[in-house]
Amino acid sequence: MADRYLRFTGTAPGRFLSGRLGLPQPTALRRWSPEHPDLAGPVLRLTAGVPRPVDAAVEGPAPAAVVLDATGVRRTAGLHDVYAALHPVVRSLAPCGRLIVLGGPPDPADPHQAAAQQALEGFVRSLGKEIGRGRTVQLLRLAPGAEPDSTLRFLLSPKSAYVSGQVIEIGPAVPVASDGTRIALVTGAARGIGESVAATLARDGHHVVCLDVPQSEEALTEVARRLGGTALALDITAPDAGERIAAALPDGLDVLVHNAGITRDRKLANMAADRWDSVLDVNLGSVIRTTDHLLTSGTLHDGGRIIATASISGIAGNAGQTNYAASKAGVIGFVRALATDPRTAAHGITVNAVAPGFIETKMTAAVPLFIREAGRRMNSLGQGGLPVDVAETIAWFADPGSGGVTGQVVRVCGQSLLGA
Repeated sequence: MADRYLRFTGTAPGRFLSGRLGLPQPTALRRWSPEHPDLAGPVLRLTAGVPRPVDAAVEGPAPAAVVLDATGVRRTAGLHDVYAALHPVVRSLAPCGRLIVLGGPPDPADPHQAAAQQALEGFVRSLGKEIGRGRTVQLLRLAPGAEPDSTLRFLLSPKSAYVSGQVIEIGPAVPVASDGTRIALVTGAARGIGESVAATLARDGHHVVCLDVPQSEEALTEVARRLGGTALALDITAPDAGERIAAALPDGLDVLVHNAGITRDRKLANMAADRWDSVLDVNLGSVIRTTDHLLTSGTLHDGGRIIATASISGIAGNAGQTNYAASKAGVIGFVRALATDPRTAAHGITVNAVAPGFIETKMTAAVPLFIREAGRRMNSLGQGGLPVDVAETIAWFADPGSGGVTGQVVRVCGQSLLGA
């Protein structure tokens, strides 16, 4: 659905009027396209405590991105070096630019280092809320031996337009053979976010198996045909769903994307038991059952990727969504635990989740006007996201080079002002 307010504030009269009234002035985000695959401008690389040879805030074109290495900050005094490095350049960062701080994991054996590195999280989250003009800010915590290349490629590109204020931990990775076509299964692929996920993975060279309920078989078949993939119509909550999926994948599976989900909103006092049970079964029970079967049966290859869809509701809660929020919080718990399970960790299989915020879909288009506008504006970027924003984040998790990223929950919410 079109965001008319965003379009209006992009005009001269709109900017003038919204400015006089003190209303949000969101910047239209620059997303990836084949014609514009990269950020427009140089990347400025800085190290906390090391002077710059040139004042990049004054000379040369505006940087499209700034990457600050703060891994060496081990004492509170070192935080001044973070300030000193970024204070002169933060205003010069181009619109829709990227600012990334590289830190290390807080060391429980060194309280001084832990304090300094944890301080970076508060710094990054706050800077993301004030930097404006479509810019994003992230903190990457690099463990010894971490391989951040795929994450930096994602965050330093237009693909990460709606991801901001996130703290991502990266560890060492198990090498994954990337030759040959990788097979990806996407549930709930007939429309909306699932369709966008399937299209994005197909763009990146995956053979996509598109799964959805039999009632959506016609739309599902068309999506699969358009993407050169395979349609698989079945009810993900069926007791034998795992067995049927495994049977449909004789060559195994490389990427498992749990996207299927439903809402049945009511306040708890007014919620019938079937509304509770159906949401928990689709959004959480089916995720656990099918994942367990695909792991136990050996269908998921070594070096595979498991990606589940959580939600901001599962992090911050939402009135009228006790069932939905419980299911999505459960997904987060499942992902974090499964990431260290011997069935995954010993085989180089990563397990992660995306937590979308307000995403422009047919479902959100049906939300009453004022609630919809509040959902759009209650984030640091001042607008709703698009299904492709979720899809690009999932594609980053699915990348063979993302083996060091596991057990993470990344919020695709424009840095929601609630719970994120």
